[in-house]
Amino acid sequence: MIQAAIMGYGTIGSGVAEILEQNQAEITRAAGQNVALKYVLDLRDFPGTPIADKIVHEFKVIEEDPDVQIVVETMGGLNPSYPFVKASLEAGKHVVTSNKALVAAHGTELLAIAKKKGVNFFFEASVGGGIPIIRPLYRCLKGEKIEEITGILNGTTNYILTKMDKEGETFEHALKEAQELGYAERNPEADVEGQDTCRKIAILTAMATGKEVNYEDIYTEGITKITDVDFKYAEKLGTSVKLFGSSRIQGDEVHAFVAPVMIGRDHPLYMVSDVFNGILVKGNMLGTTMYYGSGAGKLPTASAVIADIIEAAQNEKQNVPMGWTDERLEIAEMETSAHRYFVRIAGTAAEKLAEVTTLFGEVTVVELDGLDEFAVLTGKLTEAAFQDMAAKLDQGYQAAGEDGIRQMIRAEVE
Repeated sequence: MIQAAIMGYGTIGSGVAEILEQNQAEITRAAGQNVALKYVLDLRDFPGTPIADKIVHEFKVIEEDPDVQIVVETMGGLNPSYPFVKASLEAGKHVVTSNKALVAAHGTELLAIAKKKGVNFFFEASVGGGIPIIRPLYRCLKGEKIEEITGILNGTTNYILTKMDKEGETFEHALKEAQELGYAERNPEADVEGQDTCRKIAILTAMATGKEVNYEDIYTEGITKITDVDFKYAEKLGTSVKLFGSSRIQGDEVHAFVAPVMIGRDHPLYMVSDVFNGILVKGNMLGTTMYYGSGAGKLPTASAVIADIIEAAQNEKQNVPMGWTDERLEIAEMETSAHRYFVRIAGTAAEKLAEVTTLFGEVTVVELDGLDEFAVLTGKLTEAAFQDMAAKLDQGYQAAGEDGIRQMIRAEVE
């Protein structure tokens, strides 16, 4: 028998405890031994619940108990999760976490401690909720040279964008609805500004390259500037807008970004809607694979945690080689990346198109009735080239006392 402790009895922690109880036979068969829950660390008591007699309020109880071999961290954030996880590893205990902030900020150090101590630091649930993605990268795809990882990695933003796309809602109304349904936090900044997606694509990029990725090096743009008008144009173009976390690896050059992207109906991620996540992984031999499912939620995320608990139990006496080293990966400047661009411009196409094509070259033009503007879809340009052209166009408008570019969304449209 192997004994475990859960730190944090919130949504995910309670889900882990529930699965450990309900799927005990399946877990025992997979792990090769019984996995028993000994402690639950939380500030609260839970009288009348199945874990009431397992509650402890002091981390040292877990840290100093030699019978606890697996520690599950589901508290979130960095404090006290980071010092507690570090101390657990240094005490020779395996650690399983669902905490993407912890993995993105301290994963390099924690992986190194786990290796030194001959234990494991697993974090399948930190990206994609219940979708298997970390384990495929270090097991199923370990013979591949990963060339691209692109994903819809945040269920909250995908729900909001789906509402705007399918029902014509404004960003503000869709966000309010997401909050009422519990999909969005009262303070949704980490989701809608792209910070959550940024940490997840940083983890996936580190897994793919074997090098440390500083998430602060990744260009990050959220969805707060996307409007219902953008989706009216998208409908006419046969496209949609999704928040992508993307990493493209070309030799020694890695482009990584988080931003809204306009995609066509032929894109594999086009149909990923509501709170679901979808992740594309392109290998140099296998080609493109896709991973789809519940990117958050109590039991889907807890299911991924359970898989890590089982792997830790299977490797009770050894470290599983996975993760990355402390060699820092250099992320290319966003200005060097290349995209097509959807651009909304004040005025009519009849008045302004000649000026626009002089700068951007051949474009696809889209107009909507009743608007004092038009939109174009450019050819592929580097970010630097587009910004230079956009600045020149805006200068011309400003000289005439008018507004110019009203919106820009990067596009991946054939």
